[in-house]
Amino acid sequence: MSTANSENASIKFSTQIIKRLGEELNPSIDQSILELVKNSYDADAKKCTVTLNKVSAAGGTITIEDDGDGMDGATIKNSYLVLGQSDKSHDKLTRLGRIPAGSKGLGRLAALRMGTAFEMESKPMFIEKAGNKKNYKFSIKVDWNNFDNAKLVDDVIIKINRQKSPPSKKAGTLTTLRDLRNKVTVRDIKKVARGLILLADPFDDDPSSFKPILKAAEFKDLEKLVTKRYFDDADYHLAASVNKDGVAVASILDFRGQVLFTADHTEIALKRKGVIYKCPATTFDLWAFILNSVSFSNRPSTLGEVREWLNEFGGVHVYENGLRVNPYGNPGNDWLDINLARAKSPEERPSTNTSIGVTRIKDSQGRLKQKTDRSGFIEDDTFHEIKSFCQDALEWMARKRLELAEKKRAREREATASESSDSKENVQESIKKLPADDRARLLKVFDTYDQARQKEVKSLRAEVQLYRTLSTAGITAATFSHESRGNPMKVLDQAIKAIERRSKQELSNVKFESLLAKPISMVHKAMNTLAVLGSATLKLLSNEKRRVTRVEVHQVVMNVLETFAPYLKGRDINLDTQLADGSPFLMTTEAAIESILTNLLNNSLIAIEDANPRTRKMLIKTEIEEDVLVLTVSDNGTGIEGIQLKDIWLPGQTTSKNGTGLGLTIVKDAVSDVGGAVRANRHGDLGGADIIVELPIIGK
Repeated sequence: MSTANSENASIKFSTQIIKRLGEELNPSIDQSILELVKNSYDADAKKCTVTLNKVSAAGGTITIEDDGDGMDGATIKNSYLVLGQSDKSHDKLTRLGRIPAGSKGLGRLAALRMGTAFEMESKPMFIEKAGNKKNYKFSIKVDWNNFDNAKLVDDVIIKINRQKSPPSKKAGTLTTLRDLRNKVTVRDIKKVARGLILLADPFDDDPSSFKPILKAAEFKDLEKLVTKRYFDDADYHLAASVNKDGVAVASILDFRGQVLFTADHTEIALKRKGVIYKCPATTFDLWAFILNSVSFSNRPSTLGEVREWLNEFGGVHVYENGLRVNPYGNPGNDWLDINLARAKSPEERPSTNTSIGVTRIKDSQGRLKQKTDRSGFIEDDTFHEIKSFCQDALEWMARKRLELAEKKRAREREATASESSDSKENVQESIKKLPADDRARLLKVFDTYDQARQKEVKSLRAEVQLYRTLSTAGITAATFSHESRGNPMKVLDQAIKAIERRSKQELSNVKFESLLAKPISMVHKAMNTLAVLGSATLKLLSNEKRRVTRVEVHQVVMNVLETFAPYLKGRDINLDTQLADGSPFLMTTEAAIESILTNLLNNSLIAIEDANPRTRKMLIKTEIEEDVLVLTVSDNGTGIEGIQLKDIWLPGQTTSKNGTGLGLTIVKDAVSDVGGAVRANRHGDLGGADIIVELPIIGK
């Protein structure tokens, strides 16, 4: 009987893992320094000072010193030097009641690897015990060259030194990074300064909050700027919150802090039909500014000062348990798609250049997980629920501001029409009282003036038509741009990479079809889709189409559908056209009819994308009823839900995540200009919405 021999083994780590988890994981100097500063926050420090010494060239030194609780030898050995494990849990609060920010120690490793060596000296808080009044400080020195020259991580021994320390010396930790591998540029220093200022929520008024400091001129300049806090110059302040049960409330305040509007959960969560938000308790504050010289004419602050402040600190920043989460709110990081929403519906909406916001998340259960490289949260369901809450609050604010704007415009139009009519009547009455000769002469002059005024009104109407056409072109561009960013551009990228990858291999002609034909076809399909955007935009902007002439509606319908054909085919839309007999026409601009149909098509496309039915259907139908052409656009999309029918014609009102909120407004105005009418059904025969346009024709 034979006995099998065996031996024990264990997993060992090469020293190369230190490099992989160090500088290659987090190469950004500002984020690396912030990771060490976060350790000070977890240690209940109130102050943390970062000093840069001779860093303009490689070989410089960085020190981080805090007044926190410090560490003893056991903590250094069993926690500080153990990577990938942490005793910092969200349900274990610090002495000052803070929720720890650190988790695995990998961010600290990335920071410590910025130099070729580092030293750490720490004095724990002195707790006097009976018969024991000794104080100690503990220190370690690490030369990374020892790891680079060793084979395994376990081969390098780190000594923890203990020394007596006078009782007068306060607790805290001093970390020194020596012999920096790379130089630190002025731009890097500014990023570090901005990161430190924003780290501990400078918008909070708590005087006892954590205070990181950088010893550099750049920090002083930015700190001086951020402390000015131009919130009082904001024209609107959105204050929204969602509690731990997922129920939201919101208010809009003016610059004096007086409440203009309030909303309950149902009104905020309109698009989700009142469903609660499944996220931790969160508050969202946004200050929106109207940046023009008129608004700032009577203010102590200048327009330039506020612009500079917003340029440095604008955007919506995210704070989790008191500390900022990078990169949300950084220049170019529009995580709430504020600029996209403004591009689709520019009226009464802020941009990242005209607003500043703070999202504060209280996550005591650790539901949100930061990415390993600390570049934001893992975008799971919890993160998307927080994002949805903030976006819904912004949408509610836009709706309320639009209501104000619409009421103001209605009053102005009514007042202008009334004043014009009254003025004309007053002039005519005054002329009637004059002698016959003078009356005839003045009536002739007045008629000439009235004709000139009517000509001016006609010119203004033409300009309005141009602006509507430009808006339609912009909406079309926004719709297709959004689509190209999501699908065609990805397809192009993947196909080109496939071609590049496979082309590097030796190919025979026989293999061409199997390897390259499909990606090439994908590229062509994506390019055809993108080509629709260019052709549609150029056609809409044609000057000839803005002149009043005889317009045959069916011909315009077919022209628009021909333009959209590649896109409809690419989205698998089954289009059915049922046009009445004859060639109905009216006197208007071709641009007006194009605007009507193009916007209705865009709305249907978005509704179908949102519903994502198995078979995608769209119907364009016309019927002639005496001297009226009835144009109906139907689809099997989402229909009209979550909004009152009368509100769908208001600018900016949309229930679709990809909608612009301007399309139906343009449709309504364009139809009104030609003397027609428009109405809508929430759900038609195809299941989606029906939009019915009635156009007064003069021939068929």
